[in-house]
Amino acid sequence: MNRIDRLTAILIHLQSRRLVKAQEIADRFNISLRTVYRDVKAIEESGVPVIGEAGQGYSIMEGYRLPPVMFTKEEALSFLTAEKLVEKFTDAGTRDSFQSAMYKVRAVLRSSEKDLLENVESFIEVFRQCTTTSAAEPDSRLQQTILKSVASRKSVKIQYFSNYKREKTSRLIEPLGLFFMSNQWHLIAYCRMRQDYRDFRLDRISDLQISEEPYSKKHITLQEYLQKEQNDLPLTEVVIQLPKKYIHYLGDQKYYMGLIRETDLGECFELQFMTPSLMGFARWIIMFGDVVTIAQPAQLIEKLAALAQSVVDKIQSVSGTFE
Repeated sequence: MNRIDRLTAILIHLQSRRLVKAQEIADRFNISLRTVYRDVKAIEESGVPVIGEAGQGYSIMEGYRLPPVMFTKEEALSFLTAEKLVEKFTDAGTRDSFQSAMYKVRAVLRSSEKDLLENVESFIEVFRQCTTTSAAEPDSRLQQTILKSVASRKSVKIQYFSNYKREKTSRLIEPLGLFFMSNQWHLIAYCRMRQDYRDFRLDRISDLQISEEPYSKKHITLQEYLQKEQNDLPLTEVVIQLPKKYIHYLGDQKYYMGLIRETDLGECFELQFMTPSLMGFARWIIMFGDVVTIAQPAQLIEKLAALAQSVVDKIQSVSGTFE
């Protein structure tokens, strides 16, 4: 990237947030802090009202805006891809807001970029996997309401269906944030009823309203919670080998089971997993028991052998009742 392009990109970056740290700019553009200071000074000398806060970062004077920017073809295509993902993996409120923003983005595109999006739009599709859940997937503004709650630090009242206890409860919670995993959106929040942090699946929330009650305490961040959960959950490395003609049967399940590496060995693939439950992994991989090779750990082989024996015993006991 030449300096002119970098200065333009830095200016856009400065307008994207209220406060931008010099180190953040240096990391994004892979330049030194000294170069950042020099570039920001050049932007100031061009007439842009940049405000530098000692030890804090840079900001643009309120009211200043760069004229409509021109997007590259690659950037325009990335918007289209994001639009498809938002359409399938977010709630109605977020979809409506993103679609409104996309109209504004399309409005500033050059004719060639507009034509490009229209031509390739039908070539990108995103499908959600079918899942069976205890409650219908809500078509509401849950995500938008939750994010407003986090921003205003106001508690939220929810009606929640507990799949474990098979009951619906009313709760007052203090949201930390949202994350997407295994084809589901999850809300992490402090539950006043349980006096602890809980993971709520959005498709099991039937009603959600922001209350006037502020958060009762200062909470850890969403990232800190997820990191703590990961640290508290011991993982075991599993390495297996599977003939190539069977690999497609694994589907996306291999990712849910913790796949981190897949190596082509010629006649077969070697797959490395990190799993929190050897028994859970054994119950999954036993469907390939006659063709899979367990490289490690030995405990997995023992669990598979025990499962296989229990299946044999079960079949024999059932067969005996028909004799």
